[in-house]
Amino acid sequence: MQEGGHRNIAIVCNPLAGSGRASGIGRNIQLILETKNVLHSLFIDKWPVSFYSYSDIWIIGGDGTLNYFINKYPDTTLPLVIFNGGTGNDFHWLLYGSKTIEEQVEIAMYAEPRPIDAGRCNERYFINGVGIGFEGEVAKALTGKKKLSGKTSFLLTILKKIFSYRSKHYEVKTESKNLEGKKLLIDISNGRRAGGGFHIAPVAEANDGLLDVVIANALTPLQRLRYLPVIEKGKHLALPFINHFTSRNIKVTSGAIIQYHLDGEYFEATQLDVEIMSKKFLFRY
Repeated sequence: MQEGGHRNIAIVCNPLAGSGRASGIGRNIQLILETKNVLHSLFIDKWPVSFYSYSDIWIIGGDGTLNYFINKYPDTTLPLVIFNGGTGNDFHWLLYGSKTIEEQVEIAMYAEPRPIDAGRCNERYFINGVGIGFEGEVAKALTGKKKLSGKTSFLLTILKKIFSYRSKHYEVKTESKNLEGKKLLIDISNGRRAGGGFHIAPVAEANDGLLDVVIANALTPLQRLRYLPVIEKGKHLALPFINHFTSRNIKVTSGAIIQYHLDGEYFEATQLDVEIMSKKFLFRY
């Protein structure tokens, strides 16, 4: 931070986020800061190697942009802010709800930094969640495609996959549990929502030093269709085919390649080792 505690804000945009919407939001925020006489720099196409001369970092994009940032700069200790500039903005919603850009700038300027947990999955960080199985299949289908805002693209893809997807066999081990069998999905969450608005882990807290694990047993296509709206609203935790618990460490194995996403970005692996990184980052919210 500069001497005297003066604010010097780095604004980083993902030019591809939200079909280009993030860049426009970045320029709008730049205009707001200029009227406030706040020192700042806007980075769109090329982000800096380090932020040593800055006091804060404001990130504009969706969950994927935030995931890219925390993996590119995993050791940053500067206060962060995430602005709603992507198609999936689930972690933004957790911290800021439906605040306008102007309201969020005020929060970003004056709120004290508070610690937020992150997770690590096979040496890669995530901040919102890991989705295994059906969620991974959906993320794979969306990879490289232009997404509609909110959960529209996710919902359309879910409806395409809901009848054809075959649940796979997994083993899930934690400090106190060992679950095995065919599972529709395994969700390991730091945040509460995924997929642009599905409340998959409705009671998760992003600052409690724990990950929320939600596991759905194998369901028939008609059962999936019936319970999709229930899961979307976050009313599913007490259902008989759901296992819900918290843990600090989770290992997932399978006889087949595991399809999964981290904050919406698709990956594949033969085994997942997931752990909480308590109070990893600071956010103003």
